[in-house]
Amino acid sequence: MTRLEQMLGESPYVAYLYGYPHKTAYRPFTPPLSLESVWAEERRDALFLYFHVPFCEMRCGFCNLFTAAGPRQDVVDGYLGALERETQRVKDALGRASFARLALGGGTPTLLDVTGLNKVFDLAEKVLGADPRNIPVSVEVSPETVDAEKLRTLRSRGTDRVSMGVQSFIEAEVAAVKRPQKTAQVESALDLIRSTGFPTLNLDLIYGMEGQTPESFLYSLRETLRFSPEEIYLYPLYVRPLTFLGKKARAWDDLRLSLYRTGRDFLLSQGYTQVSMRMFRAKHAPDAGGPVYRCQEDGMVGLGCGARSYTGAVHYSSEYAVGSREVRNIIASYSARTAESFGEVGYGFRLDEGERRRRFMLLSLLAEGVDLAAYRARFGAEVLEDFPELLELEAHGLGRRDATGLRLTAAGVERSDLIGPWLHSDGVRALSSEYAWR
Repeated sequence: MTRLEQMLGESPYVAYLYGYPHKTAYRPFTPPLSLESVWAEERRDALFLYFHVPFCEMRCGFCNLFTAAGPRQDVVDGYLGALERETQRVKDALGRASFARLALGGGTPTLLDVTGLNKVFDLAEKVLGADPRNIPVSVEVSPETVDAEKLRTLRSRGTDRVSMGVQSFIEAEVAAVKRPQKTAQVESALDLIRSTGFPTLNLDLIYGMEGQTPESFLYSLRETLRFSPEEIYLYPLYVRPLTFLGKKARAWDDLRLSLYRTGRDFLLSQGYTQVSMRMFRAKHAPDAGGPVYRCQEDGMVGLGCGARSYTGAVHYSSEYAVGSREVRNIIASYSARTAESFGEVGYGFRLDEGERRRRFMLLSLLAEGVDLAAYRARFGAEVLEDFPELLELEAHGLGRRDATGLRLTAAGVERSDLIGPWLHSDGVRALSSEYAWR
């Protein structure tokens, strides 16, 4: 029995691959690398610029993001001061650079007041030279933290996409994942967002919550469609170590695959196009516009504690934690850093040629599919010779090959969270398995 066959007999929910390798494979660099050396050979004409705001009004029971709940204002102010020092130091190292995308994530960026939001946009625009009004700009928001003034500020600064994690329109379901959310507040926030005129609204829903049924999931989906979102993400519930749910002794796997299929089929019947296992796009969704950005090829500048930066050869970030005390300690250490210290890269992962090829293959496969010619042009090699195990996908009905490339079938898409981890390198798998959650 092959490893894939063994995994197919187990849960399809192994891990969400939104980047490769995962942060659990990162380790300290000894000695640290200089920021200039990390970016020396990188193209800088189509970078993704990301600012991380590691604060939320509360911490949901399923959340394993790098975030701290309910920070004091002096903690937020200290963090923004460090963010300014880091941004200026990164500007010095990058020199001339152009940005194809800008995103504010977290945490919840709209926990910041209007002054704080404007400060982050000023760092992007006035320090780094990004042009938010001519590139796609996305900001994560929450029902509890948006108001008319903040939304007008975001729109006036160039934000064209807002993303909100609704999770469910049924209060008992969100309460089960320790999110005391009132549906009336969600609806009021969505009405306000729509009236502000953002071209793209994205809403996130979660399936697999305690007490959820196909009927209740369909109810939330129908309520979601009342706001005509241009994008909808459907996330399976994952229970991670050190989260509230992770400390409860119960199994969570039972209905997720059935609920996924229910949601997928419903959204397809309503005219949405499935882009990946999680993402669905409406027919009326606008094109992204701006310069072309391909995550498999173009670099990412991540600013703030918890943000990740990508170059071809090095991925790096601050250290990672989930436990609230550890997160607060890392934020405090970040906020105390000097401008000079931001010139050192101390924690991350070096990608050799094999890992670069694997990353390109993986991120392509789980999105639009692997283009044989694009892989050949980039690496001077054939992807099926580098990764012959991909042929197993076809043998199991999970992939479909034609003259141009290899793409996942519907059965493969719904097992993306199994296929991604299956294709990790042995080295990355070993590092992640050794990682001590904290």
